[in-house]
Amino acid sequence: MSSQQNMQELTETSEAISLKEVILQAGVWIKYLFKHWIWMLLAGVVAAAIGVGISTFLKKKYEAELTFILEDANSNPLSSYMGLASQFGFDLGGGASSGLFTGDNIIEFLQSRLIVEKTLLSTVNDGNGGFTLADRYISFTKMNAGWNEDLKKIHFSPGNNRNAFNITQDSILNLIYVDITEKRLKVDKTDPKLNFISVDMVTEDQLFSKVFVERLVDEAISYYVSTKTGRSKINIDRLQSQADSLEEVLNKRTYRAATVQDINLNPAKQVAAVGAEVASRDKMVIQTMYLEVVKNLELSKLTMAQETPIIQIIDKPIYPLKEKKIGPVKAGVIGFFLGAFLLTVVVFIKRIYQQIMA
Repeated sequence: MSSQQNMQELTETSEAISLKEVILQAGVWIKYLFKHWIWMLLAGVVAAAIGVGISTFLKKKYEAELTFILEDANSNPLSSYMGLASQFGFDLGGGASSGLFTGDNIIEFLQSRLIVEKTLLSTVNDGNGGFTLADRYISFTKMNAGWNEDLKKIHFSPGNNRNAFNITQDSILNLIYVDITEKRLKVDKTDPKLNFISVDMVTEDQLFSKVFVERLVDEAISYYVSTKTGRSKINIDRLQSQADSLEEVLNKRTYRAATVQDINLNPAKQVAAVGAEVASRDKMVIQTMYLEVVKNLELSKLTMAQETPIIQIIDKPIYPLKEKKIGPVKAGVIGFFLGAFLLTVVVFIKRIYQQIMA
C-alpha cells in the first residue's frame, strides 16, 4: 500500500516539474522573441508594402454568376395530359427521370469539352462582323504573347466549321478549355438538397465573363433538346407532312362529293347516285385517316414537350459585374501579418538550431 502511495507521489511530482518546465521554457521563448520585435515589425512593414504594391498592379477581375433551377419531375405540368393519354393506351413516359439534366450530371455536362468549345466558338456581334469568344479570350489573356508569328496568325473566325480545324487549332482550343475549366469556371449546386445550379465565371474581361456564362447554359440546353428530342421531332415532322397531304386530299374529295350530287336527280335512275356515294365514302375514309394522324401528331408534340428540360433562370449577370480584387488596405494588413509570421518562424528555427549546436 505504501509503495503505491510513493509511486503516486512521484508521478504527481514529475507532472508538476514538467508543467513548471513548460511554463519556464515558454517564458524564455517569449523573451527571445521580444528581443527581435523590431525585426518582426520591419518584416511586417516590408511585406505590407509589397502587398499594397501587388494589389495596385494586379488587374481587376470580373465575376459573372448565373443561377438556374431544374424543375422536379414530380411537378411536371404535363402529368395531367400523360394520365389522360394513358387512358387511351398511349404511354408518354413520366417515370423515373434520368439523363444529362438529372442529378449531378448537369454539373459535369456544363464543364464538358463539347459544351465549352461550342460556347467559345459562338459569335458575339459587335457591328463589324462579330468575333468568337475564343479569339476574345486569347486577346485579353495575351496567351499568345510567347507564340511565333505563324501561331499568332491563327484565329477562330465566326462561322468556321469545327470539323475542319487542323491540329494546331485543336491544340490552341484545348489550351483555352483547360485554362478555363481549371482556373476560371465553377459549376456547382448552391445547396446539396436543392436543384439550384450556379455557373460562375471570373476573368479580366467583363464582357467575356457575362456572355460566356449565358452562352454556356444556352448551348447546354440547345444541345440537350436537339439530341433528346431528335427522334420525336423526326416523328412530328413526318406526321405533320402526312396531315398536310391528307388535308389537301380531303379538301379535294369534299369538293368532288359536292360536285357529283344533283339535287334534281331522277329517282328512277338510281345508278346515277353511285358516283355521289363513292365520293362520299372516299371523303369519310380520308377524314378518318386525317383525324387519326392529327391525334397522333398532337400526342407526339406532348411527348417532345415532356422530354424537353424545364429550366428556370433565376439570376442572370448584369452590368456592372462584381469586381474581384483585394484592396490596398486589405492587401497591406494581410502582408503585414504574413511577413511578421514568417520572420517569427525564422527566429524559432534559428533558436532551435543554436540550442542543438550548443
